[in-house]
Amino acid sequence: MIISFSGHRPSKLGGYNPPNKIFNYITAELKKVLQELQPEKAISGMALGWDQWAAQICVELHIPFIAAVPFVGQEKIWPQSSKDVYNHLLNQACEVVIVSEGGYTAAKMQTRNEWMTDHCDSLVACYDGSNGGTHNCIKYAKSKDKKIIIIDPSLISQTTK
Repeated sequence: MIISFSGHRPSKLGGYNPPNKIFNYITAELKKVLQELQPEKAISGMALGWDQWAAQICVELHIPFIAAVPFVGQEKIWPQSSKDVYNHLLNQACEVVIVSEGGYTAAKMQTRNEWMTDHCDSLVACYDGSNGGTHNCIKYAKSKDKKIIIIDPSLISQTTK
């Protein structure tokens, strides 16, 4: 089984300096899902936040992952510390796929999401129900009859009461 990841950026997940309560919750939930599914491979879109956190957990659990990079230079405008993490994870990937040629366009993020969905059996999404790229990816996965597992970061407030 091959799984792919889609999820929110750090701004929707408690900020850019994990660990925090949301990070701890969603990564613990992802570890449970991965241990249950035992995928032979995973696919990460390598964006900041969920994508990279999921790739790091794959490394920790010895699950090979494909880095599905939407275009060369995705990390160009990121802070150096984020570039360093990104490059470290790229070096840990079993394969790096550049999904689209050329530089940035917003459409290339959806093209990357569709490529990941087309190449997986199941989608594991960190999704709070809001509109955006993750919503679009889930919608596409549903149209392709993919199994979808959602880890909802907004449930953290319910688990800490």
